[in-house]
Amino acid sequence: MILSVRVIPRASKSAIAGRRGDAVLIRLSAPPVEGAANEALIELLAKAFSIPRRQISIVSGETSRDKRVALEGLTEGDVAARLSAILNGER
Repeated sequence: MILSVRVIPRASKSAIAGRRGDAVLIRLSAPPVEGAANEALIELLAKAFSIPRRQISIVSGETSRDKRVALEGLTEGDVAARLSAILNGER
């Protein structure tokens, strides 16, 4: 499953914040320096989708705010259901 994300670095806290167009809006407390924001993104997604970090990779946009992230082992339905739960305040 490939997920399009829009990252906002240096936010007050890291969280999945909603949608912006076709992308998932993600705020990260990490700065976009030396890969810190990318590492924080992978960590946040691993926790959000309950999968190991090794199953997540940035396919494109490593130095951009707009990224495409591969989530191995999840279907589009799995991702949609989990995102819906997160955005509706469920844990």
